[in-house]
Amino acid sequence: MTPVKSVVVVAHWRPTEESIGTIRGLLGELQRKSLAEPGCEGYEILQADDDPTGIVLIERYRDEESLAAHKNSDHYQQIVVAKIGPLLAERRVQILRPV
Repeated sequence: MTPVKSVVVVAHWRPTEESIGTIRGLLGELQRKSLAEPGCEGYEILQADDDPTGIVLIERYRDEESLAAHKNSDHYQQIVVAKIGPLLAERRVQILRPV
């Protein structure tokens, strides 16, 4: 039997200047609803001391299926895809797995 491997997502977001407040206002709801997902094992929202406009999300999921469920969830589609995505000047996402 193949062991289940967790998946870590590191998302780097750069909001447009005028959208920073709006995006920060949506992050609490996104975090709360994501952590309520059965396969979500962690969801941190961070900002670097030397970069006040950049946002970094570090998310941990039990497995690939849990990550897929997150991306297909109503809250992800409504908050990230519909509301936050259009307000980002830049977005980079890394998917990391244990070796």
